[in-house]
Amino acid sequence: MARAASAADEALSASPSEKCLQQECARADRAPVVDRLRCTELVDLAPDLTDDLLNTIDQPLQVAKDSQAHVYLLCDYNRDGDSYRSPWTNSYDPPISDGVMPPPHLRSLEVTANEVFEAYKTQYYEGGASSVYCWELDDTSFAACVLLKKDVDVKKRGLESGGWDAIHVIEVRPEGAEAHYKLTSTIMLRLATDHSTGSHSSGELKLSGSMTRQKEDRQSFKGKERTAHLPNMGRMIEDMENRMRDSLQDVYFGKTKSTVSKLYKAAGAAQENQKQALASELMGMLQSR
Repeated sequence: MARAASAADEALSASPSEKCLQQECARADRAPVVDRLRCTELVDLAPDLTDDLLNTIDQPLQVAKDSQAHVYLLCDYNRDGDSYRSPWTNSYDPPISDGVMPPPHLRSLEVTANEVFEAYKTQYYEGGASSVYCWELDDTSFAACVLLKKDVDVKKRGLESGGWDAIHVIEVRPEGAEAHYKLTSTIMLRLATDHSTGSHSSGELKLSGSMTRQKEDRQSFKGKERTAHLPNMGRMIEDMENRMRDSLQDVYFGKTKSTVSKLYKAAGAAQENQKQALASELMGMLQSR
């Protein structure tokens, strides 16, 4: 009874946006990353909470094409009202007359950064989409958002669908010949496999989730232009993605394999216990030396 009363109190004290999310998570087929359709349904339920819900829910990045057929990614950092700015044409779609634009010196950095991460995307992702958006923090500092997205194009080896969405927000604050860099990275991963071997067998497995990491560093840079920070920014993002990829591999695949092994031992329980006993005996002998 006490637990039920506590749960009721928590439900009553929850904010409106939290109640919407609780309603979403109560569904049987739930996932940490809410798709665009479900997010739209939540917004329709509570239009006044649109901004709060969009900032709370992890959504896969959406892709659009500008007037020159360039592919770009949508996010809060290139949105003004209901319009989104393309980093390639620097224009909004749908067009607006008073949209927020980066100043000329940051626009120059934005153009160069989009070209750099277009090459980065080709090298590491072998396709997909990328976009970079920049804005000012104060007279000397600025920030940039680097977006990378790759979806499974062709089903193969049991992989039905999948997606990788990376959002990197980096703040740059110059201090003399050095600069303080603060990077916040979020990666959303979605996987769906199907290894069914018959019409009545089910070999489906779905995984989805997100991971956020942060790193701060102080590095020197050469040059007075904003583009002088691009090498440091690129190295930090590259290193962060590699680290997060390794962590995701351990979390998604390593933990899943470990859980399955505990539930069902392919070699048989007796043989598995014998291996563990032998390993413990060897470890004890090594420690006693």
